[in-house]
Amino acid sequence: MISAGDRQNVIGLINEAREGGARLEPACEVVGISARTYQRWVKQGPDSRDKRPSAERKAPANKLSEEERGEVLKVCNRAEYVDLSPAQIVPKLADEGRYIASESTMYRILKEEKQNAKRTPTKSSNPRPIATHTANAPNQVWSWDLTWLPGPAKGIYFKLYMIMDIFSRFIVGWEVHEEELTEHAKRLDLSTAPLANHLFSIG
Repeated sequence: MISAGDRQNVIGLINEAREGGARLEPACEVVGISARTYQRWVKQGPDSRDKRPSAERKAPANKLSEEERGEVLKVCNRAEYVDLSPAQIVPKLADEGRYIASESTMYRILKEEKQNAKRTPTKSSNPRPIATHTANAPNQVWSWDLTWLPGPAKGIYFKLYMIMDIFSRFIVGWEVHEEELTEHAKRLDLSTAPLANHLFSIG
């Protein structure tokens, strides 16, 4: 939308160009309007203004009535649908042989009513006791983990498989591979390490 003042400035620039020998259509193209727009602005005079914001527009023929809008909200907030999105509600209603609104209309109504937040159910927390392992001497409990080591170029990493005694913090076994595979963790070379009473994974 262009203000009345800007319109008159554009008209003045085009008139100046035409007085210099320019044709109307090329002069209008330079300022980004059509020749018909220029002619309409000239005809409307210096007090012309964009009337589109204040124009009265007819309601769309398929606009929902207040009753139909209320029905959409009522259905979307029913117990069996309250956790579903319109993309899920519309097919379920279709299976019942019902159609009350399109997905886009449901989304728009829910947005206007500030009900367009995440509609999926939230799982309740399921606290679990923290697993603890204690050791009073070496070789009672070992722990293994995997660490990525920077390689020779950006984006290249080596995988360090390592087993540690949690009491002494002694590294009892390790290997480096180019890929992360369960088989590598299973086949860690422990031939030179003492036997452990317990071997568990924290990964």
